[in-house]
Amino acid sequence: MNYKALAKQAIKGKKLSFDEAMQLLKTSDDDTFEFLSAANHIKRAFKGNKVKLCAIVNAKSGKCTENCSFCAQSAHHKANSDIYPLMSDKKIFSAAKKSEEEMMATCFSIVTSGKSIIKKDELATIGTAIKNISKKTSLNRCVSMGTLSKKQIEELKAKGLKRLHHNLETAESFFGNICTTHSYKERLDTIKEAKKAGLEICSGGIFGLGESLEQRLELAFTLRELEVESVPINILNPIKGTPAAKNYKPIKPFEVLRLIATYRFLLPKADIGVFGGREKALRSLQPLMFIAGANVTLIGNYLTTKGRSPEKDLQMINELGLKIDQDN
Repeated sequence: MNYKALAKQAIKGKKLSFDEAMQLLKTSDDDTFEFLSAANHIKRAFKGNKVKLCAIVNAKSGKCTENCSFCAQSAHHKANSDIYPLMSDKKIFSAAKKSEEEMMATCFSIVTSGKSIIKKDELATIGTAIKNISKKTSLNRCVSMGTLSKKQIEELKAKGLKRLHHNLETAESFFGNICTTHSYKERLDTIKEAKKAGLEICSGGIFGLGESLEQRLELAFTLRELEVESVPINILNPIKGTPAAKNYKPIKPFEVLRLIATYRFLLPKADIGVFGGREKALRSLQPLMFIAGANVTLIGNYLTTKGRSPEKDLQMINELGLKIDQDN
């Protein structure tokens, strides 16, 4: 396969077919580095040598009514996760300020457990936090709050919200295997409503849940159709007590890198991030995620699991000759 020629076509705007994408995803180990180099060429064309750093705060944790098979916060599972109500707006702002000053984060997301935020006082608290983050930092403001109505989206946007994070998690054809308490359509509807309101969209998935290669591509093609701005790639880090941990089969590092590269070919202009599970999935090959086409990563801790130290991530980025992208 002529990876360089395909990369040039992707840069010029040619959309890869499903069959072409499958050939990329099935690249042999022997040809993987050539494939990654071509993906890096696409990334450089649209993103230069810069990396965006996202940070999150788990602002409300546990007792989620939904039964997503991978999530430790679900009330349906017996995983050991923290349970606490919504943080104050001051505590949320403090976490945002710390992420900017100590971790060089460029985007900050407020994450809450549950299918949605129903209480008006909770929405008001989050709105106040967003307003303060907007006024007192240069961070891109993002929320990950499950299902949101048009009215809620507009209210948060008026406070300074710029981006909605709402993962599709997996392909529509596989979604029923990981969640039965809400539909794929509900997730799509929230994304479409946020796009109508003028928000940027951050949406991706979790891989290693038992989905097929075809379903990994199905998700990518859905995201391409939605024209999302940012795509987070998470690799399952199985948590004891969750259904997803029972039949967990690790994805090999090269397989993860090929997944990243394929998504870069399919979504050449999007921000492609590698978030949860990267340390365990990529191990010593972790720096190669930026060669494979990624230009974003999450710095600091994840939602219910610890990340590695920000100092190590910043060192990795520096040693690769990459720069932190401060343009929001």
